[in-house]
Amino acid sequence: MKRSRNSLVALAAALALAMATAPAFAAPQAASSGDHSSSAGQAVGDAWITTKVKSELATTKGVKSMDVTVRTTDGVVTLTGVLPTKTAVRKAVAAAKSVKGVKDVDASGLKAKD
Repeated sequence: MKRSRNSLVALAAALALAMATAPAFAAPQAASSGDHSSSAGQAVGDAWITTKVKSELATTKGVKSMDVTVRTTDGVVTLTGVLPTKTAVRKAVAAAKSVKGVKDVDASGLKAKD
């Protein structure tokens, strides 16, 4: 019960973050010239991917999502942090790769305690 409540809280926080940042990224896209619209669109895509990866991590058994930092640049997800086992690290990488729009996952900064 506690695990599912923590997962729900993490999911709600991730969604709130995405909803709060999306307008900031979307506004420049609408107002800018054609030269910058693709970078603004990519920023929205990256924010969406980051949120989806965080949601996947929050619901992945054996992964403490609060111990993993997620960043996305041009569709490449970077995971950093320390998880208790190598299995948890593999699960986190697999969860990130499962998200639509992820081009690659850099987990060189994600370590296992064991």
